[in-house]
Amino acid sequence: MVLCQGGEAAAVPAAGGKESEVPLSREDGGGTGQPCLCPAPGMEAAGAEERRVCGCCSGLSWPRCCKAPGTKKKKAACPGLGLFYTVLSAFLFSVASLFLKKIEDVHSVEVSAFRCVFQMAFVLPGLIYYKTGFLGPKGKRIFLFFRGFLGSSAMILLYYAFQVMPLADATVITFSSPVFTSLLAWIFLKEKYSIWDLLFTLFAITGVVLIARPPFLFGSNVTGIEGSYTDHLKGTIAAITSTVSAASTFVILRKVGKSVHYFLSIWYYAVIGLIGCVIALFVMNEWRLPYCGKDRVFLILIGLLGLGGQIFLTKALQIEKAGPVAIMKTMDVVFAFILQILFLNHLPTWWTVGGALCVVASSSGTAIRKWRQSLKKAKQNEI
Repeated sequence: MVLCQGGEAAAVPAAGGKESEVPLSREDGGGTGQPCLCPAPGMEAAGAEERRVCGCCSGLSWPRCCKAPGTKKKKAACPGLGLFYTVLSAFLFSVASLFLKKIEDVHSVEVSAFRCVFQMAFVLPGLIYYKTGFLGPKGKRIFLFFRGFLGSSAMILLYYAFQVMPLADATVITFSSPVFTSLLAWIFLKEKYSIWDLLFTLFAITGVVLIARPPFLFGSNVTGIEGSYTDHLKGTIAAITSTVSAASTFVILRKVGKSVHYFLSIWYYAVIGLIGCVIALFVMNEWRLPYCGKDRVFLILIGLLGLGGQIFLTKALQIEKAGPVAIMKTMDVVFAFILQILFLNHLPTWWTVGGALCVVASSSGTAIRKWRQSLKKAKQNEI
């Protein structure tokens, strides 16, 4: 036998080739380091399983023994904390979108540039701390470039959609992203695409059509839109393109996997986004500091709220399964409707409500199905 204590193993001398018995003593309130009998390495004799029982832990097997080296008592996680983080993230994102609607003299591309600056300031210390470098592995740089380009494009287009169409309409369209992600993963990653995925895709497209309300289907007199129908249509196209770009980003991140630190991924997103925004602003001659002090405050708040929303969403995904988080994230739509009614005095039409229900049902169905598949796969791996 081996006498284990304080993480070290000392062989007990055996007389005549027999194992010597070491009496187990246990005092009330004994501290860590109480000696216990553990099986010697390589022991496979009959009854070895019985000898793996540790006398100092009321019959627990040694790997779970309270005196085992490095054993720490795990704190119980607060139930529902991950879902609370998700709701908080949705609220912060929605308030940031509301402030974006309130800005009057700043182009959406310039707002995106400020957002990228905030992200760079947040990520830079993390890159230095984790020593990830600024370029990433050679074989992954092309994927990181497209992740940054598509991700920043999705942000710019979404901000433009928020500015020219109702807040709730743009938010709802973005929720078709999981459906497009499944479709693109089937095309580029050869992942399974079932009849259910096709059904959810049709639901999402139906919801987008109900929100966009093209004249060739709904006639020329389209009511309940914000501003002109031309701007509404441009905003719809921008929101759809943003959604497809975001879905492409998810596929790229899935392709890269865990081989690249997530801080490095955000770094590419912010740097490439900032470069693209600066070039676009000079080409369009739209670069200017906001004249109104209120707009400057809104720009800072958008950066802070967007960063806070990302942090809480990341924390939610760290302690909760992706399925429930994706479902709870539909609170974005609820908050968008509430804020639009309370602060923008814009009542959504029944067409918008119907489209929202279709898109939310589609994204929730996709999330639930992926969640159940992951649970089933986990059970099969355990078996």
